[in-house]
Amino acid sequence: MRIVDHERQSPEEWRAGVNTRMRVSAVNGAAQLCIFEQWCEPGGGAPTHLHAVEEVLTVLEGQAEIWIENEREAVSAGQSVIVPAGRHHGFRNTGTATLHVQSILAAPIFEASYQNQNEISRRWVP
Repeated sequence: MRIVDHERQSPEEWRAGVNTRMRVSAVNGAAQLCIFEQWCEPGGGAPTHLHAVEEVLTVLEGQAEIWIENEREAVSAGQSVIVPAGRHHGFRNTGTATLHVQSILAAPIFEASYQNQNEISRRWVP
């Protein structure tokens, strides 16, 4: 049995106002999933990007606008959005408090490619 102590996992600032804590991935032994959390200041979030695998975004606290290509929806705590593999998507905090989001990817390694050439493509590997 593998136990992951989340208290020992430090958040990392991915961009101004957005902190990310990788919970489960290939780094700590996952074979099929990547689970991470993000805390986003008002107006902050994830710019338009895509993953090669399906993703589930769950709002744990706060309010967000989530988009998948040209479709946009307001999402709040207790709601999830399923993002199909290969679809451009993103989100932003539309509230006045910190947005807390959990993401689950159907792959143990996090990879994202961004539409904005100024964004750094990310890959989380063991």
